[in-house]
Amino acid sequence: MHLNNCCARTQFCARSYSRQAFSLPLIVLACGVLASCDASSTESDPISDAVEIAVTPNSAGALTIATTRCPGGTQGTVYAGCTISASGGTSPYTFSVSTNVNYPPLPEGMALNATTGKITSSRIGGQGTYGTLLVVRDAKNAQATREISFAIDGNNAFLANIFPAGSIFHHRVDAASTGLPVDTSPAAHIASGDLGETIKPFFGHADGTFPSGSPVIKVPYNQADVTVKTTEYQSYFTSGPIPSYAPVEGTRKSTGDRHVLVYRAAGGGKNPALYEMWEGIYEAGPWTDSSNALWPDVASNALTPEGKGTSDAAGLPVAPLLANADEVIGGGTSASPKGVMKHPIRFTVDRMLDYWVWPATETAGSGTCAASGGKAIATRTVLSQSSPPASCTTTEPAGEIYRLKVSITDPSCTATSPQAAIIITAMRDYGIILADNGSSGGLGGTPDARWNDDDLSCLRSLTLADFEPVNVSSLMVSEDNGATTH
Repeated sequence: MHLNNCCARTQFCARSYSRQAFSLPLIVLACGVLASCDASSTESDPISDAVEIAVTPNSAGALTIATTRCPGGTQGTVYAGCTISASGGTSPYTFSVSTNVNYPPLPEGMALNATTGKITSSRIGGQGTYGTLLVVRDAKNAQATREISFAIDGNNAFLANIFPAGSIFHHRVDAASTGLPVDTSPAAHIASGDLGETIKPFFGHADGTFPSGSPVIKVPYNQADVTVKTTEYQSYFTSGPIPSYAPVEGTRKSTGDRHVLVYRAAGGGKNPALYEMWEGIYEAGPWTDSSNALWPDVASNALTPEGKGTSDAAGLPVAPLLANADEVIGGGTSASPKGVMKHPIRFTVDRMLDYWVWPATETAGSGTCAASGGKAIATRTVLSQSSPPASCTTTEPAGEIYRLKVSITDPSCTATSPQAAIIITAMRDYGIILADNGSSGGLGGTPDARWNDDDLSCLRSLTLADFEPVNVSSLMVSEDNGATTH
């Protein structure tokens, strides 16, 4: 067969050169024919114009995935694309993503073409690093796999503008600039069993092969509403602008909290709004969750109703209280960040007190408190910081803000850990806010390929004993509102 005829039929020729004893190189063609070609082929040579791919002819050795890496991307943008290619075995090939629970799916919003192996997305929803296991099967049902990492930068700068600048969620609490005193309530101090617990960043570049942290996504004002069914606790909405590509905490293979956090931008007569779900599940149809919460206008200071609950145990919003890489990096780079954080960061303890303080609106904990004279205070109610209880059987109420003590110097590791240094400064100025039950000292943040896990490990140099509760009662306008007096 003539070389040009072969190439005309197949549209390409995959090259595999072998000089051996021949004076001219041999080219192995995708159509399986050997042909002698002059190495000095011109641009008119169909071989030099052909698209080269990494697929070898039938029965050319063991089946493998030849692709070793794919480009990263940025949440909310079009993916540059990546084609998974195979070699060996017997074509045609079929590509898929492994259903093994030890590996995450592709980043939300990205899809794999089973025939071509091409991975595309018109809008990336996920963020963080996904170690996805790709699978190829050949015509004889032989199988090969390869883990390929997808590093997705977050796109969360909008979080800095959720709730007004005068909200308690953006108010400094350091003693030097605010004069806010230590909260001496018997409910407030860090429990003795938690004093030695280190600050643990539950976010970062990667946690094994799964993205680490609670992702948040922004959608436009005209994002279509879809049905949302709540199966267990409170429901603020039965439909919402939750796209199919909304990222899930831990990915859709998670069995954990699976927070789904969606910010809808203002426009078209609609207020900016925050939709949050706990244990969100999407299975090729409407979303379900175990509970959800809605802040219909985050340009206002309105809090959720007391005692109703939200997507976390303290009744607080999750999204604006997360550390995120956009605010830390600012105008700098991941290696040389220049940002600033202007909000408290949510954290957890093993078991909160069964009361809350402003700005929280709910709790899920244990222990009891009593007023003077020993009169019991009903659990699952708000405690006043200005008129505190006389005694409590345990401590750490939901919503309590703790600041890094002025006597605690920055750990030496901050000199080489600029991301952690910015977060530690925020913990001095804005504090950490008790939001949920979990690992004591667990700090919340978004997953992001720009986080440096070695850098963030510097946060573990601090313990909860380095923090003190802050009495913010002088700032409160009312218990159902996040506005501050000054």
